[in-house]
Amino acid sequence: MSNHGDGAGGMTLSVYVENLVIIVSLVIFAGLMAGLTLGLMSLALVDLEVLIKAGRPQDPKIFPVVKNQHLLLCTLLIGNSLAMEALPIFLDKLVPPWAAIVISVTLILMFGEILPQAVCTRYGLVVGATLAPFVRVLLWLFFPISYPISKVLDWMLGKGQTALLRRAELKTFVNFHGNEAGKGGDLTHDETTIITGALEMTEKTAKDAMTLISKAFSLDLDATLNLETLNAIMAMGHSRVPVYYQNPLNIIGLVLVKNLLGVDPDEGVPLRKITIRKIPRVPESMPLYDILNQFQKGHSHIAVVYKDLNQTNVKPLDEHDSSGSDVIQPKATDVYALTNDGEGQKVQKIPVTTTLKRHKGCSFCILDVENVPIPEFPPNQAAVGVISMEDVIEELLKEEILDETDEYVNIHNRIKVNMNASHEQLPGISSEQPF
Repeated sequence: MSNHGDGAGGMTLSVYVENLVIIVSLVIFAGLMAGLTLGLMSLALVDLEVLIKAGRPQDPKIFPVVKNQHLLLCTLLIGNSLAMEALPIFLDKLVPPWAAIVISVTLILMFGEILPQAVCTRYGLVVGATLAPFVRVLLWLFFPISYPISKVLDWMLGKGQTALLRRAELKTFVNFHGNEAGKGGDLTHDETTIITGALEMTEKTAKDAMTLISKAFSLDLDATLNLETLNAIMAMGHSRVPVYYQNPLNIIGLVLVKNLLGVDPDEGVPLRKITIRKIPRVPESMPLYDILNQFQKGHSHIAVVYKDLNQTNVKPLDEHDSSGSDVIQPKATDVYALTNDGEGQKVQKIPVTTTLKRHKGCSFCILDVENVPIPEFPPNQAAVGVISMEDVIEELLKEEILDETDEYVNIHNRIKVNMNASHEQLPGISSEQPF
Protein backbone atom coordinates (compact mmCIF):
# COMPACT_ATOMS: atom_id res chain seq x y z
CA MET A 1 0.00 0.00 0.00
CA SER A 2 3.04 2.27 0.23
CA ASN A 3 3.55 2.36 -3.52
CA HIS A 4 0.24 4.03 -4.41
CA GLY A 5 1.90 6.98 -6.03
CA ASP A 6 4.35 4.80 -7.99
CA GLY A 7 1.59 2.36 -8.88
CA ALA A 8 -0.62 5.11 -10.22
CA GLY A 9 2.23 6.63 -12.11
CA GLY A 10 3.34 3.31 -13.60
CA MET A 11 -0.22 2.19 -14.41
CA THR A 12 -0.98 1.79 -18.07
CA LEU A 13 -3.59 3.97 -19.69
CA SER A 14 -5.99 1.07 -20.29
CA VAL A 15 -5.85 -0.03 -16.65
CA TYR A 16 -6.30 3.58 -15.54
CA VAL A 17 -9.37 4.02 -17.76
CA GLU A 18 -10.72 0.65 -16.63
CA ASN A 19 -10.50 1.64 -12.96
CA LEU A 20 -12.01 5.02 -13.75
CA VAL A 21 -14.98 3.36 -15.52
CA ILE A 22 -15.46 1.01 -12.56
CA ILE A 23 -15.42 3.98 -10.14
CA VAL A 24 -18.03 5.88 -12.17
CA SER A 25 -20.15 2.72 -12.45
CA LEU A 26 -20.01 2.15 -8.70
CA VAL A 27 -21.07 5.73 -8.02
CA ILE A 28 -23.96 5.44 -10.46
CA PHE A 29 -24.96 2.07 -9.02
CA ALA A 30 -24.84 3.39 -5.46
CA GLY A 31 -26.91 6.38 -6.53
CA LEU A 32 -29.51 4.13 -8.15
CA MET A 33 -29.74 1.98 -5.04
CA ALA A 34 -30.14 5.00 -2.75
CA GLY A 35 -32.68 6.66 -5.04
CA LEU A 36 -34.72 3.49 -5.55
CA THR A 37 -34.70 2.79 -1.82
CA LEU A 38 -36.32 6.13 -1.14
CA GLY A 39 -38.51 6.18 -4.25
CA LEU A 40 -39.90 2.64 -4.14
CA MET A 41 -40.14 2.24 -0.39
CA SER A 42 -42.11 5.48 -0.11
CA LEU A 43 -44.85 4.09 -2.39
CA ALA A 44 -47.70 2.69 -0.30
CA LEU A 45 -49.32 -0.46 -1.64
CA VAL A 46 -52.76 1.14 -1.36
CA ASP A 47 -51.63 4.11 -3.42
CA LEU A 48 -50.24 1.79 -6.07
CA GLU A 49 -53.47 -0.20 -6.23
CA VAL A 50 -55.42 3.02 -6.65
CA LEU A 51 -53.14 4.13 -9.47
CA ILE A 52 -53.32 0.72 -11.15
CA LYS A 53 -57.12 0.65 -11.09
CA ALA A 54 -57.15 4.23 -12.33
CA GLY A 55 -55.54 2.95 -15.54
CA ARG A 56 -51.99 4.36 -15.47
CA PRO A 57 -49.98 2.00 -17.71
CA GLN A 58 -46.60 2.11 -15.92
CA ASP A 59 -47.88 1.31 -12.42
CA PRO A 60 -48.54 -2.45 -12.85
CA LYS A 61 -44.80 -2.88 -13.50
CA ILE A 62 -43.95 -1.59 -10.03
CA PHE A 63 -46.45 -3.47 -7.91
CA PRO A 64 -44.85 -6.97 -8.18
CA VAL A 65 -41.49 -5.41 -7.29
CA VAL A 66 -42.63 -3.57 -4.14
CA LYS A 67 -45.16 -6.19 -3.02
CA ASN A 68 -42.60 -7.79 -0.70
CA GLN A 69 -41.24 -4.63 0.85
CA HIS A 70 -38.74 -6.17 3.25
CA LEU A 71 -37.17 -8.25 0.46
CA LEU A 72 -36.91 -5.15 -1.73
CA LEU A 73 -35.41 -3.11 1.09
CA CYS A 74 -32.76 -5.72 1.85
CA THR A 75 -31.85 -6.08 -1.84
CA LEU A 76 -31.41 -2.35 -2.41
CA LEU A 77 -29.44 -1.80 0.79
CA ILE A 78 -27.13 -4.73 0.05
CA GLY A 79 -26.43 -3.34 -3.42
CA ASN A 80 -25.84 0.12 -2.04
CA SER A 81 -23.47 -1.17 0.64
CA LEU A 82 -21.45 -3.23 -1.85
CA ALA A 83 -21.00 -0.22 -4.13
CA MET A 84 -19.95 2.13 -1.33
CA GLU A 85 -17.51 -0.40 0.16
CA ALA A 86 -15.95 -1.21 -3.22
CA LEU A 87 -15.48 2.40 -4.29
CA PRO A 88 -12.49 3.22 -1.98
CA ILE A 89 -10.73 0.04 -3.11
CA PHE A 90 -10.58 1.14 -6.73
CA LEU A 91 -9.90 4.77 -5.81
CA ASP A 92 -6.97 3.60 -3.72
CA LYS A 93 -5.29 2.34 -6.91
CA LEU A 94 -5.40 5.80 -8.49
CA VAL A 95 -4.83 8.25 -5.65
CA PRO A 96 -3.28 8.28 -2.16
CA PRO A 97 -5.37 6.85 0.72
CA TRP A 98 -6.36 10.23 2.15
CA ALA A 99 -7.48 11.40 -1.28
CA ALA A 100 -9.41 8.14 -1.84
CA ILE A 101 -11.37 8.75 1.36
CA VAL A 102 -12.14 12.38 0.51
CA ILE A 103 -13.12 11.62 -3.08
CA SER A 104 -15.23 8.57 -2.19
CA VAL A 105 -17.12 10.47 0.52
CA THR A 106 -17.68 13.41 -1.83
CA LEU A 107 -18.83 11.27 -4.75
CA ILE A 108 -21.11 9.11 -2.62
CA LEU A 109 -22.60 12.06 -0.78
CA MET A 110 -23.25 14.17 -3.86
CA PHE A 111 -23.90 11.69 -6.66
CA GLY A 112 -24.76 8.60 -4.66
CA GLU A 113 -27.13 10.06 -2.06
CA ILE A 114 -28.29 13.67 -2.40
CA LEU A 115 -28.89 13.93 -6.16
CA PRO A 116 -30.50 10.47 -6.69
CA GLN A 117 -32.75 10.81 -3.67
CA ALA A 118 -33.83 14.30 -4.73
CA VAL A 119 -34.74 13.01 -8.19
CA CYS A 120 -36.51 9.88 -6.94
CA THR A 121 -38.44 11.84 -4.33
CA ARG A 122 -40.06 13.83 -7.13
CA TYR A 123 -40.13 11.22 -9.90
CA GLY A 124 -40.02 7.99 -7.91
CA LEU A 125 -42.95 6.45 -9.77
CA VAL A 126 -41.50 7.06 -13.21
CA VAL A 127 -37.97 5.99 -12.22
CA GLY A 128 -39.30 2.91 -10.45
CA ALA A 129 -41.40 1.87 -13.46
CA THR A 130 -38.46 2.40 -15.82
CA LEU A 131 -35.99 0.44 -13.70
CA ALA A 132 -38.43 -2.28 -12.59
CA PRO A 133 -36.78 -4.97 -14.83
CA PHE A 134 -33.35 -4.04 -13.44
CA VAL A 135 -34.64 -4.28 -9.87
CA ARG A 136 -36.08 -7.73 -10.61
CA VAL A 137 -32.63 -8.88 -11.72
CA LEU A 138 -31.17 -7.59 -8.47
CA LEU A 139 -33.86 -9.38 -6.47
CA TRP A 140 -32.82 -12.70 -8.00
CA LEU A 141 -29.11 -11.88 -7.77
CA PHE A 142 -29.11 -11.03 -4.05
CA PHE A 143 -31.93 -13.45 -3.18
CA PRO A 144 -29.77 -15.93 -1.20
CA ILE A 145 -28.66 -13.12 1.13
CA SER A 146 -31.68 -10.80 1.18
CA TYR A 147 -34.40 -13.44 1.53
CA PRO A 148 -33.34 -14.80 4.96
CA ILE A 149 -32.92 -11.26 6.28
CA SER A 150 -36.34 -10.24 4.94
CA LYS A 151 -38.00 -13.25 6.61
CA VAL A 152 -36.44 -12.25 9.93
CA LEU A 153 -37.81 -8.73 9.45
CA ASP A 154 -41.25 -10.15 8.61
CA TRP A 155 -41.16 -12.19 11.80
CA MET A 156 -39.99 -9.28 13.95
CA LEU A 157 -42.00 -6.43 12.47
CA GLY A 158 -44.73 -8.17 10.52
CA LYS A 159 -45.36 -7.86 6.82
CA GLY A 160 -46.09 -4.45 5.40
CA GLN A 161 -49.71 -3.63 6.19
CA THR A 162 -51.78 -1.40 3.94
CA ALA A 163 -52.62 1.70 5.95
CA LEU A 164 -56.03 3.07 4.97
CA LEU A 165 -57.19 6.56 5.78
CA ARG A 166 -59.78 6.96 8.48
CA ARG A 167 -62.96 8.88 7.90
CA ALA A 168 -61.71 12.21 9.26
CA GLU A 169 -58.41 11.84 7.41
CA LEU A 170 -60.22 10.97 4.20
CA LYS A 171 -62.38 14.10 4.44
CA THR A 172 -59.28 16.24 4.90
CA PHE A 173 -57.61 14.41 2.01
CA VAL A 174 -60.58 15.19 -0.26
CA ASN A 175 -60.55 18.84 0.78
CA PHE A 176 -56.86 19.10 -0.11
CA HIS A 177 -57.73 17.87 -3.61
CA GLY A 178 -60.25 20.65 -4.13
CA ASN A 179 -59.27 23.45 -6.45
CA GLU A 180 -60.11 25.92 -3.69
CA ALA A 181 -57.32 24.53 -1.49
CA GLY A 182 -54.68 25.91 -3.86
CA LYS A 183 -52.65 22.68 -3.90
CA GLY A 184 -53.22 21.82 -7.56
CA GLY A 185 -56.31 19.64 -7.07
CA ASP A 186 -58.97 19.54 -9.77
CA LEU A 187 -62.07 18.75 -7.67
CA THR A 188 -64.70 21.48 -7.69
CA HIS A 189 -66.36 22.89 -4.61
CA ASP A 190 -69.54 20.92 -5.26
CA GLU A 191 -67.62 17.67 -5.68
CA THR A 192 -65.69 18.05 -2.43
CA THR A 193 -68.86 19.12 -0.61
CA ILE A 194 -70.85 16.09 -1.78
CA ILE A 195 -68.03 13.65 -0.99
CA THR A 196 -67.63 15.18 2.47
CA GLY A 197 -71.39 15.08 3.02
CA ALA A 198 -71.51 11.40 2.08
CA LEU A 199 -68.78 10.64 4.62
CA GLU A 200 -70.48 12.66 7.34
CA MET A 201 -73.89 11.05 6.81
CA THR A 202 -72.78 7.98 8.72
CA GLU A 203 -72.45 10.11 11.85
CA LYS A 204 -75.80 11.86 11.36
CA THR A 205 -79.16 10.59 12.52
CA ALA A 206 -82.79 11.39 11.85
CA LYS A 207 -82.72 13.98 14.63
CA ASP A 208 -80.13 16.02 12.71
CA ALA A 209 -82.19 16.33 9.52
CA MET A 210 -85.83 16.16 10.62
CA THR A 211 -88.38 18.95 10.64
CA LEU A 212 -89.95 19.51 14.05
CA ILE A 213 -93.46 18.20 14.10
CA SER A 214 -94.71 21.56 15.34
CA LYS A 215 -93.38 23.11 12.12
CA ALA A 216 -94.78 20.45 9.80
CA PHE A 217 -98.01 20.92 7.83
CA SER A 218 -100.48 18.06 8.34
CA LEU A 219 -104.18 17.25 7.94
CA ASP A 220 -106.72 15.79 10.33
CA LEU A 221 -108.15 12.45 9.26
CA ASP A 222 -111.63 13.80 9.95
CA ALA A 223 -111.08 16.92 7.85
CA THR A 224 -113.24 17.76 4.85
CA LEU A 225 -111.66 18.58 1.53
CA ASN A 226 -113.48 21.82 0.84
CA LEU A 227 -112.21 24.84 -1.07
CA GLU A 228 -110.40 26.32 1.93
CA THR A 229 -108.59 23.07 2.77
CA LEU A 230 -107.58 22.42 -0.82
CA ASN A 231 -106.29 25.96 -1.20
CA ALA A 232 -104.24 25.54 1.96
CA ILE A 233 -102.74 22.29 0.63
CA MET A 234 -101.93 23.81 -2.75
CA ALA A 235 -100.44 26.91 -1.14
CA MET A 236 -97.97 24.78 0.81
CA GLY A 237 -96.50 23.31 -2.37
CA HIS A 238 -95.97 19.86 -0.81
CA SER A 239 -96.26 16.66 -2.81
CA ARG A 240 -97.14 14.64 0.31
CA VAL A 241 -99.07 15.73 3.37
CA PRO A 242 -99.04 13.77 6.67
CA VAL A 243 -102.39 12.78 8.13
CA TYR A 244 -103.00 12.58 11.88
CA TYR A 245 -105.84 11.20 13.94
CA GLN A 246 -107.27 13.32 16.79
CA ASN A 247 -103.81 14.45 18.01
CA PRO A 248 -101.38 16.21 15.64
CA LEU A 249 -98.61 14.10 17.20
CA ASN A 250 -100.42 10.92 16.22
CA ILE A 251 -99.55 10.84 12.51
CA ILE A 252 -100.96 7.66 11.02
CA GLY A 253 -100.40 8.10 7.30
CA LEU A 254 -100.02 10.49 4.42
CA VAL A 255 -101.91 11.58 1.35
CA LEU A 256 -100.43 12.28 -2.07
CA VAL A 257 -101.43 15.72 -3.28
CA LYS A 258 -101.73 14.45 -6.85
CA ASN A 259 -104.59 12.23 -5.70
CA LEU A 260 -106.55 15.38 -4.82
CA LEU A 261 -106.55 16.79 -8.33
CA GLY A 262 -109.90 15.19 -9.14
CA VAL A 263 -111.61 16.29 -5.90
CA ASP A 264 -114.48 18.73 -6.40
CA PRO A 265 -114.16 21.41 -3.67
CA ASP A 266 -117.91 22.05 -3.78
CA GLU A 267 -118.73 18.48 -2.75
CA GLY A 268 -116.78 18.59 0.53
CA VAL A 269 -115.29 15.11 0.22
CA PRO A 270 -114.14 13.66 3.58
CA LEU A 271 -110.42 12.98 3.76
CA ARG A 272 -111.23 9.42 4.85
CA LYS A 273 -112.56 8.74 1.35
CA ILE A 274 -109.22 9.61 -0.20
CA THR A 275 -106.45 7.03 -0.57
CA ILE A 276 -104.29 7.30 2.53
CA ARG A 277 -100.91 5.67 2.45
CA LYS A 278 -98.99 4.23 5.34
CA ILE A 279 -96.10 6.24 6.73
CA PRO A 280 -92.99 4.65 8.26
CA ARG A 281 -91.88 5.49 11.78
CA VAL A 282 -88.19 5.77 12.57
CA PRO A 283 -86.39 6.48 15.87
CA GLU A 284 -84.54 9.77 16.12
CA SER A 285 -81.27 7.87 16.59
CA MET A 286 -81.59 6.03 13.28
CA PRO A 287 -78.66 6.78 10.89
CA LEU A 288 -79.53 8.70 7.76
CA TYR A 289 -78.16 5.96 5.52
CA ASP A 290 -80.64 3.49 7.02
CA ILE A 291 -83.45 5.96 6.46
CA LEU A 292 -82.33 6.43 2.86
CA ASN A 293 -82.45 2.66 2.39
CA GLN A 294 -86.01 2.67 3.70
CA PHE A 295 -87.00 5.39 1.26
CA GLN A 296 -85.44 3.45 -1.60
CA LYS A 297 -87.87 0.59 -1.04
CA GLY A 298 -90.59 2.79 -2.51
CA HIS A 299 -93.14 2.48 0.30
CA SER A 300 -92.80 6.15 1.22
CA HIS A 301 -90.51 9.14 0.82
CA ILE A 302 -91.48 10.65 4.15
CA ALA A 303 -91.36 9.19 7.66
CA VAL A 304 -92.35 10.11 11.20
CA VAL A 305 -89.48 10.50 13.65
CA TYR A 306 -90.22 9.39 17.20
CA LYS A 307 -88.32 9.60 20.45
CA ASP A 308 -88.16 6.53 22.66
CA LEU A 309 -88.96 7.80 26.14
CA ASN A 310 -87.59 4.59 27.66
CA GLN A 311 -84.15 5.31 26.11
CA THR A 312 -83.72 1.76 24.87
CA ASN A 313 -80.50 1.11 23.00
CA VAL A 314 -81.88 -1.64 20.79
CA LYS A 315 -81.04 -1.34 17.10
CA PRO A 316 -84.24 -0.65 15.15
CA LEU A 317 -85.48 -3.21 12.66
CA ASP A 318 -87.74 -2.84 9.66
CA GLU A 319 -91.14 -4.20 10.65
CA HIS A 320 -94.73 -3.89 9.48
CA ASP A 321 -97.53 -4.10 12.00
CA SER A 322 -100.85 -5.69 11.16
CA SER A 323 -102.73 -2.53 12.09
CA GLY A 324 -101.64 -0.90 8.89
CA SER A 325 -98.67 1.39 9.60
CA ASP A 326 -95.05 0.67 8.79
CA VAL A 327 -93.07 0.75 12.00
CA ILE A 328 -89.28 0.53 12.03
CA GLN A 329 -88.63 -0.40 15.63
CA PRO A 330 -87.30 -3.19 17.89
CA LYS A 331 -89.06 -6.55 17.74
CA ALA A 332 -89.98 -6.37 21.40
CA THR A 333 -92.18 -3.30 20.89
CA ASP A 334 -95.91 -3.89 20.63
CA VAL A 335 -98.32 -1.84 18.56
CA TYR A 336 -101.64 -0.63 19.96
CA ALA A 337 -104.83 0.32 18.13
CA LEU A 338 -108.07 2.01 19.12
CA THR A 339 -111.06 -0.27 18.62
CA ASN A 340 -114.75 0.26 19.14
CA ASP A 341 -116.81 -2.75 20.29
CA GLY A 342 -120.06 -0.88 20.93
CA GLU A 343 -119.23 -0.13 24.55
CA GLY A 344 -116.76 2.61 23.77
CA GLN A 345 -113.24 2.84 22.51
CA LYS A 346 -110.68 0.47 23.94
CA VAL A 347 -106.93 0.20 23.47
CA GLN A 348 -106.08 -3.19 22.05
CA LYS A 349 -102.57 -4.61 21.67
CA ILE A 350 -101.87 -5.92 18.20
CA PRO A 351 -98.95 -8.32 17.66
CA VAL A 352 -96.23 -7.19 15.29
CA THR A 353 -95.38 -9.45 12.39
CA THR A 354 -91.78 -9.54 11.22
CA THR A 355 -92.67 -10.79 7.74
CA LEU A 356 -91.72 -8.26 5.11
CA LYS A 357 -93.99 -8.04 2.10
CA ARG A 358 -92.78 -7.13 -1.33
CA HIS A 359 -93.54 -3.77 -2.84
CA LYS A 360 -95.95 -4.71 -5.63
CA GLY A 361 -97.94 -1.85 -7.03
CA CYS A 362 -98.00 -0.24 -3.58
CA SER A 363 -101.15 -2.18 -2.63
CA PHE A 364 -99.47 -3.05 0.64
CA CYS A 365 -98.76 0.63 1.28
CA ILE A 366 -102.42 1.66 1.44
CA LEU A 367 -103.95 2.36 4.85
CA ASP A 368 -107.54 1.07 5.01
CA VAL A 369 -109.09 3.39 7.59
CA GLU A 370 -112.61 2.06 6.93
CA ASN A 371 -112.06 -1.63 7.65
CA VAL A 372 -108.91 -1.68 9.80
CA PRO A 373 -108.59 -0.09 13.25
CA ILE A 374 -106.85 3.25 13.32
CA PRO A 375 -103.18 2.57 14.19
CA GLU A 376 -102.05 3.82 17.57
CA PHE A 377 -98.51 3.48 18.82
CA PRO A 378 -96.94 2.82 22.23
CA PRO A 379 -97.00 5.74 24.65
CA ASN A 380 -93.23 5.61 25.02
CA GLN A 381 -92.83 6.55 21.33
CA ALA A 382 -93.35 10.30 21.22
CA ALA A 383 -93.42 11.75 17.70
CA VAL A 384 -90.98 14.65 17.51
CA GLY A 385 -90.69 15.37 13.81
CA VAL A 386 -90.95 14.26 10.21
CA ILE A 387 -88.19 13.55 7.74
CA SER A 388 -88.40 13.36 3.97
CA MET A 389 -86.22 12.18 1.14
CA GLU A 390 -85.38 15.82 0.46
CA ASP A 391 -84.08 16.26 4.00
CA VAL A 392 -81.69 13.34 3.57
CA ILE A 393 -80.50 14.54 0.17
CA GLU A 394 -79.87 18.00 1.62
CA GLU A 395 -77.62 16.47 4.27
CA LEU A 396 -75.80 14.61 1.53
CA LEU A 397 -75.32 17.75 -0.56
CA LYS A 398 -74.70 19.89 2.53
CA GLU A 399 -76.85 22.50 0.86
CA GLU A 400 -80.53 23.40 0.96
CA ILE A 401 -82.78 22.46 -1.95
CA LEU A 402 -85.16 25.35 -2.51
CA ASP A 403 -88.62 24.75 -3.91
CA GLU A 404 -90.71 27.43 -5.54
CA THR A 405 -92.81 27.78 -2.40
CA ASP A 406 -90.05 27.56 0.21
CA GLU A 407 -90.01 30.34 2.76
CA TYR A 408 -87.20 29.14 4.97
CA VAL A 409 -83.74 27.84 4.22
CA ASN A 410 -81.78 25.65 6.61
CA ILE A 411 -83.97 23.85 9.09
CA HIS A 412 -81.37 24.39 11.82
CA ASN A 413 -80.69 28.14 11.51
CA ARG A 414 -84.11 29.21 10.18
CA ILE A 415 -82.59 31.70 7.72
CA LYS A 416 -85.55 33.24 5.99
CA VAL A 417 -85.87 33.62 2.23
CA ASN A 418 -88.98 34.36 0.28
CA MET A 419 -89.08 32.12 -2.78
CA ASN A 420 -92.60 33.15 -3.63
CA ALA A 421 -93.25 36.80 -2.91
CA SER A 422 -96.93 36.51 -3.78
CA HIS A 423 -97.49 33.61 -1.38
CA GLU A 424 -99.95 34.46 1.37
CA GLN A 425 -99.79 32.73 4.72
CA LEU A 426 -103.03 31.15 5.85
CA PRO A 427 -104.02 31.26 9.53
CA GLY A 428 -102.80 28.36 11.64
CA ILE A 429 -100.68 26.83 8.87
CA SER A 430 -96.92 26.56 8.93
CA SER A 431 -94.83 25.95 5.82
CA GLU A 432 -91.41 25.73 7.38
CA GLN A 433 -90.15 22.76 5.38
CA PRO A 434 -91.38 21.22 2.12
CA PHE A 435 -92.01 17.55 1.69
